[in-house]
Amino acid sequence: MRAYGWFLLACLLVAPARAQQPVEVDVELIIAVDVSRSMSPRELEIQRRGYAEALASDEVVGAIRDGPLGQVALAYLEWAGSGLQRVIVDWTLIRDRAGAKAFAARLTTQFDRSMRRTSISGAIAFAAPMFEDNGFRGLRRVIDISGDGPNNDGGPVTLARDAAVAKGIVINGLPLMTREGMGARWHLDDLDRYYVDCVTGGPGAFVIPVLEWDHFPQAVRRKLVLELAGRTPRPAEPTVVPANFHGQPPTYDCFIGEKIMRRIEREMD
Repeated sequence: MRAYGWFLLACLLVAPARAQQPVEVDVELIIAVDVSRSMSPRELEIQRRGYAEALASDEVVGAIRDGPLGQVALAYLEWAGSGLQRVIVDWTLIRDRAGAKAFAARLTTQFDRSMRRTSISGAIAFAAPMFEDNGFRGLRRVIDISGDGPNNDGGPVTLARDAAVAKGIVINGLPLMTREGMGARWHLDDLDRYYVDCVTGGPGAFVIPVLEWDHFPQAVRRKLVLELAGRTPRPAEPTVVPANFHGQPPTYDCFIGEKIMRRIEREMD
């Protein structure tokens, strides 16, 4: 019997630990922010501070608290060209103002230099696997993409979008349609339509364009509230463009960014 007891003890010691159950949350949200070279240092700082202020605002904290579970999981990602992505704040559970402020504080501690090119497809392809084995199980999974130009590097953005949507991920857009910085050659007057047809997708996906940097903080707050509350914007809501559902054929040229890049490269030869 003593030998049998030692055998059971040995089995317990070598047996793999049971995996911890994922924490249930209302939404798993990745905030994916463009930091490509077309963004000026001022714009980069406005973005970080805008998201930080929005996350700690009464509206966003209220949206978190009012959810069925009253807690969300957030991650903050910056991206530029293909293969150039960096996680600034990894998955974090937020359920109250203190948690939201702590997350926001981590966004404003350091501002890194921007990186080259714009690969929205790379950002989506990088973000989508982050939902797997992240320790959370959300009622919804959302990628929040903001950027100031079309995809011009990496694979086709529509393929990355469709692959993510097929996994049950919703992609919303915040196109930055200002004219500041070095992105004049990439500026699209209808960047919001590009985001609608080529970037965003999934049930309830939407786009909120930013026309002036002064409007950025308000746009971010409204966008986060909609995403955290799981609410589809009303058609009459100002500056909100409902995105096409996955599967509808695009009416926009989703390779416009790649075509501009080839033209610029020819001019430089």
